[in-house]
Amino acid sequence: MKYFLTSFLVLILFLSCDKEKSSDLKLGVWRAELQVAPKVALPFIFEITSHQSLKIFNAEEVILVNDIKISNDTIVIKTPVFEGYIEAVIAEESLKGRFVKEGLDRVVPFSAKYGTEKRFSAETNSAKQNVAGHWEVVFSPDVAADKYLAKGIFKQEGIKVTGTFLTTTGDYRYLEGIMDGNTMKLSAFDGAHAFLFIAKVEGDTMEGMFYSGNHWKEPFIGKRNETYELPDANNLTFLKEGYEVLEFAFPDAEGDIVSLSDDRFKNKVVVVQVMGTWCPNCLDESKYYSEFYNTNGNKDVEFVALAFEYAKTKEKAFQSINRLKDDIGISYPILLAQYGTSDKIKAQEKLPMLNHVLSYPTSIFIDKQGKVRKIHTGFNGPATGEKYIEFKNEFTNFVNELAIE
Repeated sequence: MKYFLTSFLVLILFLSCDKEKSSDLKLGVWRAELQVAPKVALPFIFEITSHQSLKIFNAEEVILVNDIKISNDTIVIKTPVFEGYIEAVIAEESLKGRFVKEGLDRVVPFSAKYGTEKRFSAETNSAKQNVAGHWEVVFSPDVAADKYLAKGIFKQEGIKVTGTFLTTTGDYRYLEGIMDGNTMKLSAFDGAHAFLFIAKVEGDTMEGMFYSGNHWKEPFIGKRNETYELPDANNLTFLKEGYEVLEFAFPDAEGDIVSLSDDRFKNKVVVVQVMGTWCPNCLDESKYYSEFYNTNGNKDVEFVALAFEYAKTKEKAFQSINRLKDDIGISYPILLAQYGTSDKIKAQEKLPMLNHVLSYPTSIFIDKQGKVRKIHTGFNGPATGEKYIEFKNEFTNFVNELAIE
């Protein structure tokens, strides 16, 4: 009896300590930083609404996080869909730890402080430049192998700046920040990617540095150009000469091999989505495609996604696929085309009829006779505003045309 009473008191003491540590996690707004380079921090804002949920803010985007675990003085925050997670120690009104992407062996130092709502702290608290409008941008302008084009689309109210960069392979999603004097500072964190852009702006030109986590950085330059457009996304990827159809055979989560010769695709318009569960642009596209598919079941249209995963095992790749399907409510098949790497050259080997796999995502439109009618590279997501609306209108009209043929 004495042993039982002692054990019971120890258990109560342990639970009390655990509860005390958890209660140290204050509810409300927090300002986080990811250390992407020495003396360079990427900030973002989140709000803890309970010990089981929080919200991450990027301009108009609000990411709801319901996968939070607290053990003693440690909190683990796992964002929806993506594999990345934050692990940190709770200490009064601060958090200190790391942002981890295990599949890529990437770790970024993380810290957060309670009660601060400003994303960026301004040195001047006034804007000497206005970047509102469209910009012609070149990333890595001096390195031919890394050089690529982009279009900057920004809004500015006082010192607050929002917007994004569009590229031929997708956009950098919801960016938020400030114009601090003549320095533009923009950031975004969504659980998959951590983006930071810092640029000096002088009238109609800008020059800056782009940081993607702590594993990549590159310079960029831009000039104001309200009429600038990127190359047509429908002309970047195409079938090689001698090919007229797309062919593949990949497994689904049940282990069944699926191909375009299956009965479900016969006499149907088919949209083949080349994607990865780790890709934010693919997430935006998957949300739209899933919504379209679920609300247009009366049309002769089918979707099938081909996932190119960097997960190191087939089992982990399918775990990511199933998590994406469950979180978004995707009812069309997602097949595992590749795991262990998301390398685009390797991906092109799986689809040798394509001239290249330039982008995740890429959409291939196939008519009822099995002929490839169009290939759309990249995806302009909701952060691009009018471009997103244009894509949806173009997509709907083209699919409807193919469906009535």
